[in-house]
Amino acid sequence: MKNFHFLATGVDVNPLMLAIRRRPDLWHEDTFLRHYPQGPFGETETIMLRFPEKVEGLTEEQIEAYKQNQLAGFDQYEAIDYPAYKVLHEARSLVMNLMARVGGERLGRVMINKIRPGGRIFAHADTPEQTRYYTRFHIVLHGLPGAILKAGDEQINMLTGECFWFDNSQVHEVINNSADERVSMVVDIRTSR
Repeated sequence: MKNFHFLATGVDVNPLMLAIRRRPDLWHEDTFLRHYPQGPFGETETIMLRFPEKVEGLTEEQIEAYKQNQLAGFDQYEAIDYPAYKVLHEARSLVMNLMARVGGERLGRVMINKIRPGGRIFAHADTPEQTRYYTRFHIVLHGLPGAILKAGDEQINMLTGECFWFDNSQVHEVINNSADERVSMVVDIRTSR
């Protein structure tokens, strides 16, 4: 496979999933991705753990400059801790272990996405600036056969406890044809490559 590389299976994600199940309100604290104009995440719920500060009131031209990390005064690579990262402290050890395993130099976005059965993240490719700077990893917190991630001309099942890299510069999408929610933690890490 050229668009995926598995780093681990059997990762103990139970403490984090239990913490999430105890705090279902966290799914509704931040709807930025779900309501992003023309975004691919309309059918997801997201818990933001780390993300750049949100910039509002920009013109379309300024948004494009921001995406290319060329908007004066803003660094789209600088992610900050959101309140949920303190609440879900069980996530921190998973993230830091992954950082150590891949020789991470800078931690970027960290978010937990949930897709209901029959739901999807629509096909898209992440911005070239983002994919050149950060490497994208997933830790699957809850996934059953039928929760499919496609990237380019390849696809995998996203199964509980798997940790993998994938090439998010490729057009990719998630289709949850499983019998239950698919919950995955996305982690962007700057590595020495």
